[in-house]
Amino acid sequence: MQRVCFLLRVRRDRLDEYRERHTAVWPDMLAALSGAGWRNYSLFLREDGLLVGYLETEDFDRARAAMAETEVNARWQAEMSGFFEELDGAGPDEAMRPLTEVFHLA
Repeated sequence: MQRVCFLLRVRRDRLDEYRERHTAVWPDMLAALSGAGWRNYSLFLREDGLLVGYLETEDFDRARAAMAETEVNARWQAEMSGFFEELDGAGPDEAMRPLTEVFHLA
């Protein structure tokens, strides 16, 4: 199982709305994530907008590619892209750059 952690930055003026959107993630989006192999997926948001994401999957590149093929992900990414800083023209999923794991206590 591959453990993946990534960072993004949410715009400070949209923190409350970002939190609200994640209290009711679309059921078809949740099903797509599960179907693509995303497990134990969590998002943590700091008050300054730092977003830390964590997930487990067999193959992150394959799981991300599977999501990219879904219609619901295209809709979700289009709606969510305005919440983030520093995407440099990429969608939020494309801007995810996994951090290198340097320690894990099993």
